[in-house]
Amino acid sequence: MIVAGIGCRKGTSADDIGAVIGAALARAGFATQALCLIAAPELKRGEQGIAAAAAALGVPLVLIPKADLAAAGARAETRSERVLALTGIPSVAEAAALAGGGPTARLILPRIAVGSATCALAVSGERS
Repeated sequence: MIVAGIGCRKGTSADDIGAVIGAALARAGFATQALCLIAAPELKRGEQGIAAAAAALGVPLVLIPKADLAAAGARAETRSERVLALTGIPSVAEAAALAGGGPTARLILPRIAVGSATCALAVSGERS
């Protein structure tokens, strides 16, 4: 299972989110069809861009509770001091990808940024 973890600024468009996911998959050597799930922080519930990107890609969107993000954040590879100060999590995209993939997930691509969105990829043997 390949999970794209998403972080973004408020109001980020579906096109921008789709672009960062596409760039992450390409960088990791995967086709778009390999994506199984998009994971984002629960606090992004109202972000239409994330939901629209998931719908356009034909994959489920899972919203990750803050406690699960914080737990998975301990396994993040990158650290943004700005994001840590705002959220208490070193990398929202990495934490979301890892939490979305479950306890056996591992990062296959640390977060990358395209415009106002970030994406990290995790792989897990689990299916949600």
